[in-house]
Amino acid sequence: MDWKGRVSPKTISRLSLYRRLLTDYAANEHAERIYSHGLARLAGVSAAQVRRDIMSVGYSGTPNTGYEIRALVDHISAHIDAPEGQQVALVGVGNLGRAILSYFSGGRRAQLKVVAGFDTAPEKTGRVLLGCRCYPMDQLAEVARRERITIGIIAVPASVAQETADRLVGAGVVGLLNFAPVPIKVPLNVFVENVDITIKLETVAFFALRSR
Repeated sequence: MDWKGRVSPKTISRLSLYRRLLTDYAANEHAERIYSHGLARLAGVSAAQVRRDIMSVGYSGTPNTGYEIRALVDHISAHIDAPEGQQVALVGVGNLGRAILSYFSGGRRAQLKVVAGFDTAPEKTGRVLLGCRCYPMDQLAEVARRERITIGIIAVPASVAQETADRLVGAGVVGLLNFAPVPIKVPLNVFVENVDITIKLETVAFFALRSR
């Protein structure tokens, strides 16, 4: 199935941000409700954008009382999460990979669980690293199918990024988060999010230089 054109990745990103902000806001401010302009201020977007995004998940507030936070969080979760959760594989357990494992090791997102790591280095495989068992690459297809993995995180050098993506896709993975500094090619039914840290940093540096 070609997902493109059905939903905007930017909308999903904002909804995910809203959910995190709402959860923190409710806990820190002991609040039960919030207005669109209040959420917009927290998210750094317009109130109109907040209202459009929230309407897309079938929820609406009122001008007098705003949004009920718990109900809104539940609506967002029902829209962007799989009820049974999703299993994630991490390929590349170097410094970046370990940082990713550390971030998710505390159950930060219960619906997304890194259940397997993969690497070519013998000293890293056959071990449990930050709560995640690490396997050799030749077991990727077997483990991915056994663990019902549908999402892959690529944290490998650019020279092997495409090969890694191909192997993940061949094992049934349909969503990729690519940290390798190179674009990868995938079938139409596979969604890829590229995170090139160098490009992001150079962009920040460009505007920082001009703000001096």
